[in-house]
Amino acid sequence: MGKAYKYGDNVDTDVIIPARYLNISDPAELARHAMEDIDADFAKAVMPGDVIVAGRNFGSGSSREHAPLVLKTAGVAAVIAQSFARIFYRNAFNIGFPILESKEAAEAIDAGDEIKIDFAAGIITNETKGEIYRAEPLPEFMSKLIECGGLVEYIRSKTKQ
Repeated sequence: MGKAYKYGDNVDTDVIIPARYLNISDPAELARHAMEDIDADFAKAVMPGDVIVAGRNFGSGSSREHAPLVLKTAGVAAVIAQSFARIFYRNAFNIGFPILESKEAAEAIDAGDEIKIDFAAGIITNETKGEIYRAEPLPEFMSKLIECGGLVEYIRSKTKQ
């Protein structure tokens, strides 16, 4: 369970992690700059388990994996959005970062609401408002990518068997 951070449509990868920081190789240092061009206090305030809620086309822009990586490293438990840019969608699962599409949740959740997510069932609970929203449950393969920490670790686990 975590607090919701709410953003609008078309949050692009340059907002998630500004390009001027892409020369930083340490993920923890990089995460200190997450969302700073749209929310200067985000990186200082975000706590493990918090959730980002956004509108349409979250993660548009360049194909950099840095975008979902900085959110995951900052402690964000998941992103809930009306829709995702396809490259962000793929990169998120490749690094083991859960995302859910739910127009209903994206519209109803407000900044600061306490959110609980059941990924297997696709149920998003807004503890603050006492409301439940639905999202498509994660497919089994995508759930395994998340559990393993991403595609590379998933493949490593399969080659050890």
